[in-house]
Amino acid sequence: MSRRLITPLDRYIATEFTRIFGVTILGFPVLVFVIDLVDNLRKYTERKLPAKAVALSYFYWIPDTLFMVLPAAVLFATVFSIGTFTRYSEITAAKASGISFYRFIAPILVMATLALGLDLAFGEIAPPANAIRLDLLEGTSSSRANDRYNFAFASDRGRIYRIYTLNVRDKAVDNIEIEARGSDKKPGMVVAARRAKWNDARRDWRLDSGVVHIIPDRTRDIAFSFDSLIDRDFHETPAELRTTERDPSEMRFADLTRFITVLERSGADVNTLKVERMLKIAIPVTCLIIALFGAPLATSSQRGGAAYGIAVSLATTVLFLLLIQLTKAIGGKGIVEPELAAWIPNAVVGLFAIVLLSRVRT
Repeated sequence: MSRRLITPLDRYIATEFTRIFGVTILGFPVLVFVIDLVDNLRKYTERKLPAKAVALSYFYWIPDTLFMVLPAAVLFATVFSIGTFTRYSEITAAKASGISFYRFIAPILVMATLALGLDLAFGEIAPPANAIRLDLLEGTSSSRANDRYNFAFASDRGRIYRIYTLNVRDKAVDNIEIEARGSDKKPGMVVAARRAKWNDARRDWRLDSGVVHIIPDRTRDIAFSFDSLIDRDFHETPAELRTTERDPSEMRFADLTRFITVLERSGADVNTLKVERMLKIAIPVTCLIIALFGAPLATSSQRGGAAYGIAVSLATTVLFLLLIQLTKAIGGKGIVEPELAAWIPNAVVGLFAIVLLSRVRT
């Protein structure tokens, strides 16, 4: 007779894991919020932020907090559940019944994989929520969302836009300079205008009161002024011009990829951003790797109790966060390829997991 895929023992292990996991993901954000509120209460008071805005900011911070907390929650749930099974000799009884340690922890690995998927979802939900949170805490959401000053933007056609003032709401620009570099077959061009206005119907910009410089070579400059000019190659929308100001925490994976591409065309250093982008995948994967690490580690002490579980989990979490910061530093400096650097914490934890699993009596 074939064995059932899911046994009562599997359900018991998964239930114990889920109970601890649920308590952890509820408790950790509350702890983080209390610490942050105590640390920033004076700043919020000085800005005269209403209590409702502060409370909403913490609500919108939940996805980002859970994105970072889920690997730690998986570790706590794994260490405490396996530690409990070890103390009450349930793992020993399972082994005596012909169930190996690897089969015993299979439900935990399944739950960790589900947590991985949940963390990937939080990674996509968090950026827009972070943008709202920052607007609430800055108290200047209208200005932050609609205005940008004194910046340069590199288009996908190799043009550079230098803009003094951008107003997204009015779809207008004040004092703009457009540079299109020349080639053997095409002369260079520089256009300077006092104003520019976006047209939604034509999806182009009308430049007003400016000068066009045609530069066939290094020795000649042909210039003429204009009252109004339609630039059909200037197709970036006001919103797209504004997006380069956003913080990486406000961008989803795809948004961050486009942002990196734009900056690379401008010749900017994007190594740190590449690390941030890859961490959006690497951190959720940690949920599974940390479970493989925590399961054999929790069997190393049968009498440690709750204190042992808390100490191991907290120490591992702190070390992992330090590794992430180290990852950003070495990846940002180009010492290691940015995409590869983002996986260093997982590689280190995974290596220890393999060693610990190989030493467990199955």
